[in-house]
Amino acid sequence: MIDIQPLAILREIDRTGSLTQAADRLNLTQSAVSHAIRRFEERYRVKLWEREGHKLRLTLAGDYLLALAMRVLPQLENGAVVLEDYARGRRGAIRVGMECHPCQDWLMRVVDPFLADWPDVDLDVTTAFQFGGMSALLGHEIDILVTPDPTERPGVEYKPVFDYELVLAVADSHPLAQKQRIVPEDLASETLITYPVPRERLDIYTQFLVPSHALPRRHRTVETTDLMLRLVASGRAVSATPDWLLRGVKGVRGVRIGEGIAKSIHLGHRTGKTASYLDGFIDLARSVQI
Repeated sequence: MIDIQPLAILREIDRTGSLTQAADRLNLTQSAVSHAIRRFEERYRVKLWEREGHKLRLTLAGDYLLALAMRVLPQLENGAVVLEDYARGRRGAIRVGMECHPCQDWLMRVVDPFLADWPDVDLDVTTAFQFGGMSALLGHEIDILVTPDPTERPGVEYKPVFDYELVLAVADSHPLAQKQRIVPEDLASETLITYPVPRERLDIYTQFLVPSHALPRRHRTVETTDLMLRLVASGRAVSATPDWLLRGVKGVRGVRIGEGIAKSIHLGHRTGKTASYLDGFIDLARSVQI
């Protein structure tokens, strides 16, 4: 059985970039950290790192152990939190993972009434997945996955929340604003803005541009919806955006993409008996109008 301590040490070194700072974070002396790693290396007859001046470079074995730590430690830490909740008589906690960047505003309309209905249940929302949303769900790092791209996997069940259409957001003054629908060639001279998501997960590419062997003149990413819509309204760029996100936005309109790209938001959760507060969250989410 692999000890937890070497995993924690490697993770803190990766986070801080320093053996000394890692030792401080773990409330250990630097010699204790070195001794723990040396003991691990002797037991498994591998080297976890090599020194390059004042820096540490992980070996292949060290890289593997760090990846293992990133998967295992969050689950153990969450287990400690859950046990602590039980000890304190708290009802539980829900961790929501987001694979839908523009859904933040919608989710906030779910959060407020949920917190009012379940005052003893903690709620956390994250978009940072070490190995992707599905892995986080199956690995018990999150309890609910909000996604527009449900992937069927054993042990996972989805509940549909709402349907929408992906449209091209353009400024009112943009020439494309006069079209009923756009074709791939229309983007050849445009700057396309998206969220920082791999292209293979962007519908504007997979369902529209790539099948026609077309590309925009330029592709850039932004982190926030507000900045994205401001850049579109200024006429500097266009963006593939859920139609509901444009309601009430001044200076921007949506144009149909090709024959239309229909999408749905789903809530994914692990199968089996679920806690009543998790069922309550899902029911509330499905009742909130977009």
